[in-house]
Amino acid sequence: MTETLTGFSAHYADSVFERTSARLRALQPDHPRVYAVAAVAEHGRRRWWKLSEGVREGRIEMMYRRHAAEMRSADIAAEVVATALVHAIVGRVAALWVMDGRAWDPGLENLWVHNDNDGGLDWAGLEDTMLRVLDGDPMAGRPGVVALPCERAVAVWLAHRCEASLTLVYDGLARCSRLSGRRFRSLVGESVVGAATYVPDLARTDSMLGARRGQALLTALGDRGLAARGSACALES
Repeated sequence: MTETLTGFSAHYADSVFERTSARLRALQPDHPRVYAVAAVAEHGRRRWWKLSEGVREGRIEMMYRRHAAEMRSADIAAEVVATALVHAIVGRVAALWVMDGRAWDPGLENLWVHNDNDGGLDWAGLEDTMLRVLDGDPMAGRPGVVALPCERAVAVWLAHRCEASLTLVYDGLARCSRLSGRRFRSLVGESVVGAATYVPDLARTDSMLGARRGQALLTALGDRGLAARGSACALES
């Protein structure tokens, strides 16, 4: 009986996550991987790599070197790689946050990324698909879901979980490129602003609510020294 209940809970948890992934895939039907994430346990490991192992294996430097060899500017190549990794860490989860007030864990030990045929990043994945939601969310109390008391609590938790992942990416790029910390922080802010600006329109959700959630996340990231100050103005204007 215990095994049956456990299996049912795991299946139900997966269905909650899959429903979320399907909603994100539907934002851009022609490019369904732009915002969605995968449960890595359900996929083969070809071209997937765990973010926490990226520096040790030289993955970030390899991406940069490959792009630098194909572009007219090494600085532009660094920004392209940084933008893709920042989007994988914070841009995708910001899309879900501004749209539905929910978030997965983008922490260093939980996040995986997927290389396309050209060596770029086209997808992200999670080991643990647990979702954090606001208290009162219809999904609160269900398997695979943890409720937090308010928007500020989710934003602060999300910024905390992003910190190590973003720091690893910047440190990896700083070792092999001239990308400045200021420009990297700006890319982080732009990623959140982009999600807060475009996703509510794509999802047909409340744009003011999305902007408020985006601002809360920018503030929480800024408190950790991770977002450019000018990004907050973009959502307030």
